[in-house]
Amino acid sequence: RRHKLYREELNLTSPAAPLPLRPEASWLQFQLGISRDGLYPRSSPAVTRLLRDMQQFPTISADYSQDEKALLGACDCSQVVKPSGVHLKLVLRFQDFGKAMFKPMRQRREEETPEDFFYFVDFQRHNAEIAAFHLDRILDFRRVPPTVGRLINVTKEILEVTKNEVLQSVFFVSPASNVCFFAKCPYMCKTEYAVCGNPHLLEGSLSAFLPSLNLAPRLSIPNPWIRSYSFDGKEEWEVNPLYCNTVREIYPYSSSNRLLNIVDMAIFDFLTGNMDRHHYEMFTKFGEDGFLLHLDNARGFGRHSHDEISILAPLTQCCIIKRTTLLRLQLLAEPEYRLSDVMRESLLQDPLAPVLTEPHLLALDRRLQLILDAVGKCIDTFGEATVVTNDSTQPQSPEPHRAKLDT
Repeated sequence: RRHKLYREELNLTSPAAPLPLRPEASWLQFQLGISRDGLYPRSSPAVTRLLRDMQQFPTISADYSQDEKALLGACDCSQVVKPSGVHLKLVLRFQDFGKAMFKPMRQRREEETPEDFFYFVDFQRHNAEIAAFHLDRILDFRRVPPTVGRLINVTKEILEVTKNEVLQSVFFVSPASNVCFFAKCPYMCKTEYAVCGNPHLLEGSLSAFLPSLNLAPRLSIPNPWIRSYSFDGKEEWEVNPLYCNTVREIYPYSSSNRLLNIVDMAIFDFLTGNMDRHHYEMFTKFGEDGFLLHLDNARGFGRHSHDEISILAPLTQCCIIKRTTLLRLQLLAEPEYRLSDVMRESLLQDPLAPVLTEPHLLALDRRLQLILDAVGKCIDTFGEATVVTNDSTQPQSPEPHRAKLDT
């Protein structure tokens, strides 16, 4: 009631004048530029403008994301994302009808994820989302939606523009006189887990939305190398070194480039340290050979001091890699194009720079060398012709790894 009266006093409930949709809007041009090669072309002025607009445009509304709404029973959002509730994110809309996913700062850059944390209860880091976009672009995957950092005034740009009374109700002023808010969901949603401004300003990442599912349907598919989301369980791939043989016999991994795309995703996740890739999404329009979307990267860049080799299981167990991916990795290992240097320069373009600390940047070089070492071992065992595959060719299983199926 207090928020409602406050909004009425400021005349925030009066309907705004309708705005025309501009065909040249950066978010629309970005969505129109999606092709079977990636979310955007290598040199995309639309993406450059979109990053600038998300950083500068005023917000006109704020609401819970689809998975929080699913938790509240407000919609059936199973085709979008699975509800989790252990993190906080909001959908912010802008004056040009564009919208972005806002993830607030939960962990400082210099803090590492504690060693005793399981990956499925790790923090969601706004800077990891930003860094993942830049890394994905440097690797020439172009499968992470454009993401930019921004300082948000949580009072003016969220509380005062939201029409969701539930969201309004979770705002409060802390003992330090900072404006805070928390998620509204069945668990992990208490004031202890709130995010707070200083006193109003809060860092966060803004990720551009993809086209609606009505216009561009997507499939959400379990990752064959999904991890066990329990304290003591293990999946088959974790105990069976020949697990890839089974995967190769299953459609579509048996007859498309899907397995090569899974390896790309594993390489990307290993570089970021993200262990939470339980599903992947892809556009149905591009068929079985379409690229995999690298979404939800906020659990990356948690521990620069640890390299989780198990993330590379698709590469080390299947011993295949795209030639274009390998060439890009080899280039980024050269002293004049060192991955850490390229990332450092790229991240300086973000308004929240420095996005990553120096130890995280240097960890990228170390992990890149581990990837190249793993590819080298595969080539020594099976030969380059078997391991390194042209992107348009479905690789054959190395003879020693072929599955022996019962008949």
